[in-house]
Amino acid sequence: MKRSTIWIIAIVMGLSFVVLLALQISYIEEMAKMKREQFEESVRRSLYMAAHNMELNETLHYLEKNVKDTEGKALVNDSLTVNNGLQGGVQKSHQYSVVGDDGTIYSSFQLQTVSLSPRKVSSGLMVKRDREAIAEAQKTMQEAVRNRYIYQRSLLDEVVYSILYTASDKPLKERVNFRQLDQDIRTELLHNGIDIPYHFKVTTYDGTEVYRCPDYTDEGSEYSYSIQLFRNDPQAKTGTVTVHFPDIDSYIFSSIRYVIPALIFTGVLMITFIFTVVVIFRQKKVSEMRNDFVNNMTHELKTPIASISLASQMLNDKSITKSESMLEHLGGVINDESKRLRFLVEKVLQMSMFDRRKNVFKMKEADINEMVDNIANSFSLRVEHTGGKIYTQVEAVESTIYVEETHFSNVIFNLLDNAVKYSKPDQPLNIYLRTWNEGDRVFLSIRDTGVGIKKENLKKIFEQFYRVHTGNRHDVKGFGLGLAYVKKVIDLHKGTISVDSEFGKGTTFTISIEYIKE
Repeated sequence: MKRSTIWIIAIVMGLSFVVLLALQISYIEEMAKMKREQFEESVRRSLYMAAHNMELNETLHYLEKNVKDTEGKALVNDSLTVNNGLQGGVQKSHQYSVVGDDGTIYSSFQLQTVSLSPRKVSSGLMVKRDREAIAEAQKTMQEAVRNRYIYQRSLLDEVVYSILYTASDKPLKERVNFRQLDQDIRTELLHNGIDIPYHFKVTTYDGTEVYRCPDYTDEGSEYSYSIQLFRNDPQAKTGTVTVHFPDIDSYIFSSIRYVIPALIFTGVLMITFIFTVVVIFRQKKVSEMRNDFVNNMTHELKTPIASISLASQMLNDKSITKSESMLEHLGGVINDESKRLRFLVEKVLQMSMFDRRKNVFKMKEADINEMVDNIANSFSLRVEHTGGKIYTQVEAVESTIYVEETHFSNVIFNLLDNAVKYSKPDQPLNIYLRTWNEGDRVFLSIRDTGVGIKKENLKKIFEQFYRVHTGNRHDVKGFGLGLAYVKKVIDLHKGTISVDSEFGKGTTFTISIEYIKE
C-alpha cells in the first residue's frame, strides 16, 4: 500500500474519532449543564416554599393569640323575657356586643328563641301564626350570621395590625424558628427530589450572621443559593437564608456517569488506532530501510567481489606475463578485498547477534585514556591524508572502566571512521578527542570539523539501517549499521551517548560511562 493511501486513511479515521470524541464530550457537558440548572431551580423553589411556610406559621401564631385575647373582651348580655299573655312567643333573648380595646362597639346583635304553644284556635289561625314565627326566626338567624361575620373580620383586622406593628419590631433571631426552618428546607428539598447534605445560615439585611447550622462548613460554598425572609416587611427588618451543598459535584456527576464508559472506550479505541497507525508507518519505514540496506549491501559486496574476480582471472590467464611485482600486487588486492568482505559480513552478523541478544561480552578492566591514545595513533594516517590532524586531550583522573575492550574500541573506530567519511572534500579534517570526569562517570568526546548533520536527522541517526541521503543517491557507501552498532554497544555497557551537530561546521559525539572506584 502506498504511503499516500495510508496517510489518507489515517487522516479520515483520525478525524472521525476526534469528531466522535468531541460530540460525546459536548453531550456530557450539556447534560451536566441541564442537571445543574434543574438542581438550581429545585433549590430556589424549595427555599421559596420554606420561607413562605415560615411566614404562614408566624401569622398562625399571632392569629391564635389575638383570637383568645379578643374573645375575652367580648361583652355578652343575656336577658330572659316571658310573655304570660300568649302561649306562643319569645321565650329567651340573648344580646351580644363586640367591643374593641378602646371601648368601640364593633357590632351588636340579638339572638331570640321563639317557641309556640298550641292553643285552642282555629287551624287556619295556627298555620298563619306558625308561618310568621318561622319567618321571624329566619330573619333573626340571618342577622346573627351577618353580625358573626363582622365579628370575625374585626378579629382578623386586629391580627394584621398586630403583625404589622408588633412582630416586625422583634429582632430577626426571635422571629425565626431555626429548627423549624431547617425541617422545612429539608422537607421541601425532598419533595423536589434532592436528597444530599446541605448547610445553611441566616443573616440580616446588612450581612450580620445570626445563625448557622451546627455542622456548618465552607466546603461547596462557591455554589450558594439564597432567599429573602419577610420580603414584604421594611428592608431593615428582612433577612436572608443561604444554603450550599458540599456534594453538589457528586450529585451532578451521578446523573451522567453512565456516559463515562462510552467516553473511555472511545478514547481507548482512538489510542489503539493511533498506535496501529504508528506501527504501520514504522513498519513501512523499516521496510524502506531494509530495501535500502539490501541495495547498499549488494553494491558494497559487488565491489570487492569484482576486484577478487578480476585478480583471479588475471592469475589464471596464461596469455598475460606475470612478473613478481604483478603477482604481489594481485595477491595484495585479493587479500585486501577479502578482508573487506569479511569486515562487512562480520558487521551484519554482529548487529544480528545484538538483536537476538546472543552476543556474550568478555568484560575486563581497561584504561580509557590509554585506549584513546592508541586509537588516535593508529588512525592518524587516515586523518593526515585529508590534510588534517587528530588532537588528544586526556584529562580524566579516574580513567579505569569495565568494558568489552574489542567492542568498545570498535565504537571509537566507527565514530572516527564516520568523521573521515563525512569530511569536507576541499578542506582538511581535524578531530579532537577529550576525556574528563564528572561525578562518578568518565566522559569521552569526539569532535570533528566535517560537514555536520541537519537537526531533523539528529534523532534518527542511531536507528538501524538509517542513512542520511538524498533520494536513492548516497554520498557515502555503507549499510546504515555503524551508529546503530555504536548505540547498542554503549547501551549494553550501561552508558550513554549523545550527539550535537551544526550543519556545515561539524559534529560532536559524547560518551559517558561509569568508572571503577578504588
